[in-house]
Amino acid sequence: MIDRLLPLASVAALIVFLGILAWKVPSPDLWLIVAITLLLVLWDMYGHTRKKTRRR
Repeated sequence: MIDRLLPLASVAALIVFLGILAWKVPSPDLWLIVAITLLLVLWDMYGHTRKKTRRR
């Protein structure tokens, strides 16, 4: 339970922080960096929290 709750809370905090940053500094270049950052964070979170089905 905690292994899924903690990553969600940290991603939510990052989304809030980056959202405030993008809102207060209205620059299209910054919006692009924020979008890329969020995509990478969500991709990493998905990769680390999904169930591993392959064997090593």
